[in-house]
Amino acid sequence: MIRSGYFEKGKVLKLCQWVLAVWISSLGGGCERPRSASEGFINPIPEDDFDYGASIVMAARSQIGKTTIYDPAYVGLKYPGGDVPIERGVCTDVVIRALREGLGFDLQKFVHEDMKQDFNKYPKIWGLSKTDRNIDHRRVPNLRRFFERKGWSLRLSNKKGNYLYGDLVSCSVGKRPHIMIVSDKKARDGTPLVIHNIGSGAKEENALFDYPITGHFRIKVEPVASAQ
Repeated sequence: MIRSGYFEKGKVLKLCQWVLAVWISSLGGGCERPRSASEGFINPIPEDDFDYGASIVMAARSQIGKTTIYDPAYVGLKYPGGDVPIERGVCTDVVIRALREGLGFDLQKFVHEDMKQDFNKYPKIWGLSKTDRNIDHRRVPNLRRFFERKGWSLRLSNKKGNYLYGDLVSCSVGKRPHIMIVSDKKARDGTPLVIHNIGSGAKEENALFDYPITGHFRIKVEPVASAQ
């Protein structure tokens, strides 16, 4: 009886070993370790299902509490992927960071390249005779022109339902141009909130229709690797 029990236990042990081996094999063949941003797309969602708006909003919202200062100072930046210190910036820096982190789309690089190719197509407000990759992408009029040239412009509207999360909206605050990102959160009346830096850092507020709207843009680019 002892000998028979010994073999029965041996069969059970072998069976357990076989099941364990199959399970480990299935793990190795069917799963991949998560890729970092430097190894592939920032967001692992399949391209057909990629939620551009949500990705932009999440990247914009992540700046709240980090960017606490409005600072329009001219700063020399590395290129590409240059940025001012995260604790400071202007309205355009919220957008630049959101597209860079959310979509891997580097406005510094693409605005500079487009301006270099067709400089005369861009506003001549600042008396420049050539591009400046430190500041060109940080100016609202230049971003508006770039978005228009990319075909991302939408018709202006005062209907709150026409503004989707992740959309970009430019407006005039007095004589100063401003730009903000439409949030996925809404006020009680259904008006989408916006994420922007209008003077005291990145904030999420009910301000979509506070100022005359001058532009409405919806970004859709293929997700790319994080800008280096």
